[in-house]
Amino acid sequence: MRELAAVVLAGGAASRMSGVDKAMLVVGGTPLLHRVLAAVAGADPVVVVGPERAGTSGVLWTREEPPGGGPVAALAAGLRHVGSPRVAVLAGDLAGITASTVDRLAAAVGQADGAVLTESGHRQWLIGVWRSASLRAALPAQPHGAALRRVLAGLTIADVPAIPGESADVDTPGDLDRLT
Repeated sequence: MRELAAVVLAGGAASRMSGVDKAMLVVGGTPLLHRVLAAVAGADPVVVVGPERAGTSGVLWTREEPPGGGPVAALAAGLRHVGSPRVAVLAGDLAGITASTVDRLAAAVGQADGAVLTESGHRQWLIGVWRSASLRAALPAQPHGAALRRVLAGLTIADVPAIPGESADVDTPGDLDRLT
């Protein structure tokens, strides 16, 4: 993963999970955030946007302004620390992500602005590898509350079909039950 940074968005309110810290939920004996960090272990830097979590090291922590400003504000905050030409952008609640996923996405970028995983024809906006400059150019001047899919949809995107289970995340208690 040479010349690849990572921005992990791990600061959401988890309203469908009664506000629990989704990134630290354990699936298969490992907190979700640690699964995501393992998938980008070769990236430099690895920036986690969200509150610091004990037991998580080797990352640069930052917060969006204001905290809770949404994924576009979090992406903008993370990108401030990225100097690499490409960046993996991942949610912090992914259960199925692997280093192989990130490698496939990085290889698929080609001449596009980015590559995202697709599941059943739907783009997984928080499982992708992007050209850092393209993301910066797409960000609105006021990222707070902006819709991620609208911000990124104007970019040229290579779609990478997901391997079964690869895009699994935890958004609801039912998701967690299925994965544990």
